[in-house]
Amino acid sequence: MATVKSPLNDEARKITAEALQGALIDLIDLSLFAKQAHWNLNGRNFKIVHEHLDEVVELARTYTDEVAERAIALGINPDGRVRTVADRTRIPQLEPGYVADDKVAAAVTDVLAQMIERFRERVRATDEPDPVTQDLLIQATRELEKQHWMFQAQV
Repeated sequence: MATVKSPLNDEARKITAEALQGALIDLIDLSLFAKQAHWNLNGRNFKIVHEHLDEVVELARTYTDEVAERAIALGINPDGRVRTVADRTRIPQLEPGYVADDKVAAAVTDVLAQMIERFRERVRATDEPDPVTQDLLIQATRELEKQHWMFQAQV
């Protein structure tokens, strides 16, 4: 079986792998979190929030793929299995059933704020070991911050 050889030294690869795997878990669960909210949303601002949640899902899915492909390009096997995500997610989960639009907007704002903090930590961690991965994480953080601003404006 052929394997991808990493251009990074062992220490840089380890730091980068941790950053990419953490980002992958955050992004996969963000897409699931946003879809759960999307399906169970109700309230006066249903349509606006419903459609906005799709933007978050699209962002999360796009960067999930980018992060996973960056990992594999470095010889790091990404792990997006359901059990891995369920065991390692740091995103608080919504309660089952209908959720009011204002509560969804507040929950998404909080989740994005937490994720942004973790993404910024990953940006700092990858500065020296892998600036290419850092660039990807910066791009994702920029988009997360934009969504955070837009949801925060609804709260």
